[in-house]
Parts: sequence; C-alpha cells; structure tokens
Amino acid sequence: MRGKVMEILWGDETLFRNEEVFDPDFLPPDILHRDVQIADLAACLRPALKGVAPGHVLCVGPPSTGKTTVVRHVLEKLEEYGVTVAYLRCPVLRTTYNVFAKIFEEVSGKVPPQKGVPLFKLLDEIAEFLEQQVLVVALDDVNFLPNNVLNEILMALVKSAEFKVGVVAVATSKGFVARLDPYLGSIFHFHEIPFPLYTRREVEEILRWRVEYGFYLGVMTDDAFEMVVDLVARNGDIRYGLYLLRRAGIIAERRASRKIDVEDVIAAREGEEATLLTKNLSALNSDEREALKIIYSLDEENITTGDVYAIMRAEVGLYYERFYEIIGKLERLRFIDLVFGRKGRGKTRYVVRRYEPKIILEAIRNYG
Repeated sequence: MRGKVMEILWGDETLFRNEEVFDPDFLPPDILHRDVQIADLAACLRPALKGVAPGHVLCVGPPSTGKTTVVRHVLEKLEEYGVTVAYLRCPVLRTTYNVFAKIFEEVSGKVPPQKGVPLFKLLDEIAEFLEQQVLVVALDDVNFLPNNVLNEILMALVKSAEFKVGVVAVATSKGFVARLDPYLGSIFHFHEIPFPLYTRREVEEILRWRVEYGFYLGVMTDDAFEMVVDLVARNGDIRYGLYLLRRAGIIAERRASRKIDVEDVIAAREGEEATLLTKNLSALNSDEREALKIIYSLDEENITTGDVYAIMRAEVGLYYERFYEIIGKLERLRFIDLVFGRKGRGKTRYVVRRYEPKIILEAIRNYG
C-alpha cells in the first residue's frame, strides 16, 4: 500500500501543465472582460502617482465577478511605480488591531507591534514609515467586518491626519454603507465601480484560457469543457469553474485516465453546488433571501410575480416598488429567470427557478 501511495505522490505522468493556473488567487497576465473596470479604477487611483491622495472607491458586485483580480492587478501596477499599497482580506483579519497591524507590516516590512498598542500609536508608526508618501489601502470583502470594526477602521483611514490615504473597498453589495456611523457615512464619499456577472461567452473565454495554460494540450474533452461552462454560466461564478476544472483533473488522474471526461466533471460537481450557493447568498439581504425562499418553497410549477408579491406583502409588509427591486436583483444574480406569458386573457410575468428547490433551500438553511 505504501508503494502505491508513493507512486501516486511522485508519479511523473500528470494531466496538469501548470496546476497553479486553477488557484483562485492566481493572477493571470491579462485580465479578460474587465477592461472597463481596470481603466476606471486606474483613473481613480492615478493621483497617487503624483503624491496626491486619491478619492475613495467601492468595487461592488456578486461573488466571483473579478473584483479581487482587478484590484490586485491595479495595485500591482501602482507598486511598480513606487506607490505604497496594502491589500487586506477583511474576513481573515476581523479586528481593528489586526487590520492596522497588517497595514503596518505591508508599509514597513517589519513584524507589527504586540497587541495592546493604542491605535493612535500604531497610526503614528505607519505615518513614520510612509514619510509623507501616499498609501492606497484595499479592504477586500469589507462587508464581512463587524459593525464596530467597520466603523473604527474607516473612520481612522478617512479622517487620518497622519498620512494621505485612498481606500478601495471591495464588497458584494452596498449594504455595509447602511451600517456606517451617520457622521462617517456623511464623509465617506466614494466612486462606485460595478462588476456585473459574466455572460456565457465571457465565462467560456476565461475558462478556455485556464484550460489551455493549466492542462496539457488535448487533455480535456470538448464535452467535459462545455459541461463546466454550462454549470458556471448559470451563476457567473468563475471560482466555481476553476474548482470544477482542477477537481475534474485530479479525479481523472486518480482513475489513471489520459483524458478529463464528462464523468470527471460530474464527480467534481457532487456536493459542491449547495456550498457555492451558500456563498452567493451573501450578496442578498434578509428580505431578498426571504423572497428567494418563498419562490423555491412553492409547490406550483407556474409561479407568477403576483403570487410571490402577495405572500411577501402578507408576511413582510413589502411595498410593490421594493418587491420588484428584489425580483430584479434575484434575476440579475441568476437565481431565477423572469419570462412573460399569458394568464387568462392577459399577460403576466412568470418566475422560472434555475435550480432544484432542495438545493436552494439547503443553501439558505446553511447560510442561516
């Protein structure tokens, strides 16, 4: 058995040309289908090249729509021109001290002071290392920060008298803005850069590049690739596609195949769809999740928007205009489709569910 394990671990034959290509943190040399967002963010941060504090920016859109990739790409270019930058993953840091300790580490290249150091002293030390240089701070997944931490961090950065700073906030929605202290909300002005879901064609081109550089030529069958594209195009989540490609490759290697086939993609997909949807639910607020739950709990096949609105109004007391905002968002995030059809003598809009109800309802339970 030990010999078999070592054969698997050290075997020379592999389907992967460069497995790193399938890592979500891998930064490709060319960012496909985000030229508009790259140009917009670069224009916002350009003043930093002249030693002037840039305006604040909010990159907002559903999960896995290229926000992090674009921000890291632009920050990397700024660093090449000598601008000091700090890229922070907020869900990992979680506390005010951790955030500013990470900024200290990025700015100074040194180990941050021990916990217990007052925030003002940490800010002074950051300013000392900056020596009047501009600092660009990217707060990725800023909406995951607790309320008090969110307010403390943004207040310290936006109102900083110690150094010149531009904040790039990255979020799945603008909901975190409502959690800001009223005073902070009145002074934290930002330019918004939207990141829409990828179209099917864009998904195909992005994943095609990964396949070409990640696998050896001809390893992945056309049918297997098309299945991955179809699965990803339902929700536009490129990270899910990267997971499926990598996992399918590993499964094919495990069965000693020289090809990645449909059966490998099916095996890679099992159990992962609910996990993916749980993550995508983070882009919805409580009313939007409730509407989604109602839609996927109804027994009828032909669900109209009127049916859903009647239940939402009875249970939540929702206004008509707000309801249609919610329905529109669920369609944009590809949880549902809206189609016109006949009902009696007139026309109405029907809600078409894109997933099996049990998968969505399980994801909602997991999220809660």
